Amino acid sequence: MAMQFYASPEQIMRDRSEYARKGIARGRSVVVLSYEGGVLFVAENLSTALHKVSEIYDRIGFAAVGRYPEFENLRSAGVRLADLHGYSYSRRDVTGRQIANVYARTLGAIFTEQQKPFEVEICVAEVGAAVEDDELYRITYDGSVQDEPGLVTMGGQSDAISGAVKSRLRPDQTLAEALKLAVEGLGSVGGENSQPRKLTANQLEVAVLDRNRPGRTFRRLTGLALTAILEDTTAKPAATPETGLEDKPQPPASPSTPADNASGPAPSAGAAEESPEAGDKQDDK
Repeated sequence: MAMQFYASPEQIMRDRSEYARKGIARGRSVVVLSYEGGVLFVAENLSTALHKVSEIYDRIGFAAVGRYPEFENLRSAGVRLADLHGYSYSRRDVTGRQIANVYARTLGAIFTEQQKPFEVEICVAEVGAAVEDDELYRITYDGSVQDEPGLVTMGGQSDAISGAVKSRLRPDQTLAEALKLAVEGLGSVGGENSQPRKLTANQLEVAVLDRNRPGRTFRRLTGLALTAILEDTTAKPAATPETGLEDKPQPPASPSTPADNASGPAPSAGAAEESPEAGDKQDDK
């Protein structure tokens, strides 16, 4: 009679955790952060059909990394749950905390009961009336849920991205400033020889929960709208050599001063009349 292979429960849980973490680390990262006008989702995604960022309900958004079929099933279940609860009771009764708790219970049960865990990491975000009222929840593969104030990073090198973004994050940032910060954070990892990468609009999936928008607050930023914001944030003003007092026309010295006597004879009346016009032309350029 063959002896059955024995593995301790601790070893089984460690193996499942390592398996799930390796699968999540292979995925591209996602940044979710709060800014002045709402909640911003920025994901590095080359596909235009398979979305990593989606809407759950009126003021609730969803972002995920990992295996697409697995987190897409979770997203669909969350949408059905929110619709059913909002129809049965009230739309205001559907909250991000409720959706996050359901996801945590589902992932926890899959992690402990099934042989293969889900290789996913999820963020559920709910936009509030002010920045301090925003709720960001991070749910990991084993069902652990964490309330992350202001910033959630997920994916392969989330710790490095979080460090690059958190040091410059401010609650009063505009959409352009927040988008620039998120894109720079995503581009700070994965480059050759540890050099930062420059991400373009066709490499990004961007969406927001607009705080000032009534009803359904979720909207995507694509095409020319996204390109215009990225070009505006990456454009730099042209450098002018030694801008200062030297560029401004100086008034002529008084004829009675020693400096005027030392510089030679006083300028003619015609030259004095032309100098302001020349200064005006320089200012108009």
